[in-house]
Amino acid sequence: MKLLVIGSGGREHALAWRLLQSPRVKHVYVAPGNGGTAVMQGTSNVALSDPADLAAFVKNEGIALTVVGPEAPLAAGVVDVFRAQGLKIFGPTRAAAQLESSKDFAKAFMVRHQIPTAEYQTFTDPLAAHSYIEEKGAPIVIKADGLAAGKGVVVALTEKEAHEAVDAMLGDGSLGAAGARVVIEECLLGEEASFIILCDGKNILPLATSQDHKRLMDADQGPNTGGMGAYSPAPVVTSAIHQRIMREVIEPTIQGMEADGIPFTGFLYAGVMIGDGEDSTRPIKVLEFNCRMGDPETQPIMMRIRSDLLEVFEHGVSGTLDQASIDWDPRTALGVVMASANYPATPRLGDVITGIPLPQPDCVVFHAGTVLKDDETMTSGGRVLCVTALDDSVRSTQNRVYAVVDVINFDGAQFRRDIGWRALEPR
Repeated sequence: MKLLVIGSGGREHALAWRLLQSPRVKHVYVAPGNGGTAVMQGTSNVALSDPADLAAFVKNEGIALTVVGPEAPLAAGVVDVFRAQGLKIFGPTRAAAQLESSKDFAKAFMVRHQIPTAEYQTFTDPLAAHSYIEEKGAPIVIKADGLAAGKGVVVALTEKEAHEAVDAMLGDGSLGAAGARVVIEECLLGEEASFIILCDGKNILPLATSQDHKRLMDADQGPNTGGMGAYSPAPVVTSAIHQRIMREVIEPTIQGMEADGIPFTGFLYAGVMIGDGEDSTRPIKVLEFNCRMGDPETQPIMMRIRSDLLEVFEHGVSGTLDQASIDWDPRTALGVVMASANYPATPRLGDVITGIPLPQPDCVVFHAGTVLKDDETMTSGGRVLCVTALDDSVRSTQNRVYAVVDVINFDGAQFRRDIGWRALEPR
């Protein structure tokens, strides 16, 4: 059986790697892929991105199933194009993907369906946005309404930072259409977790819990990024919290989408802020929805899956996820992102990468912003690699990952030394 994974990041490398473990999978194409999927045995890169071209490729190659990784193809309607031609694809339609592609849509949806989230208002007028900031004060969160490749959220600790963020998004047009509207919302306090599920429109299958690290530097300092590392499971999501997130967030979201006439299929990622207190009463509020798996959360999650992931996706596209289950490795999986020089502002490209070890059963270096050129692997994006491993504890997994990080080299490499630190704190 041949499969297609759409995307070019570490998430897509990890999905392809896990799908290749299925005895029924002969080959996985990745469109457009990266330097890692270019050399991984059993995968090939495909230089296509247009939904119609991808659909034609799938038909010509006899590909059985397509899995969509990133948000941009979903917002472009790739699922709609494939379904119109009778092709099996796992992901949400363009309309359903608005949960991620429009912050304003998502916030209005949550308010309408009584899903807990931060207080907010939406603005297109800079003067009105500035007045709102002055009224509410700081800290406050400024979000570009549309997709901004991880650069559309500013957690402003001062009013000055908030005003600058509004000017950058509504004023100078640096984010294009994504910044034509901004959502300004209260800054929630607590511990953030990534709660990801699969859905076939009705049935829900939760994935293992995880937690990522958004800030660039140790101790959660520096600018927000797309994610500098992640680990699974996330201790903050206890059994009681898991039940509450399902009951208070996930189930009303899936039911609400169906009630609104846009049933949700694919991955749904709820970034939730869990406040202080007892598990039964701790505030749980949605920070954001993503209509795909998180990156870098995908990498440790894929390391922990023991089941045949192809079977799960087959149930997902057939409407039978209630018959699917996933066997999870009980050990800790942890991934550390190695980013390029000047990330997240203007990442430097073209640096040669050396020292990447061969994959091991419990330690894999997943590629993201890499390209293979003249038999050399080079940086081609902001987040370059995610070194991911499994071991018996958070501490031992950290040690294993950082031992590998320390033998990989490229000029200007940036990475955190404390991924997983929250799980080491007494609770």
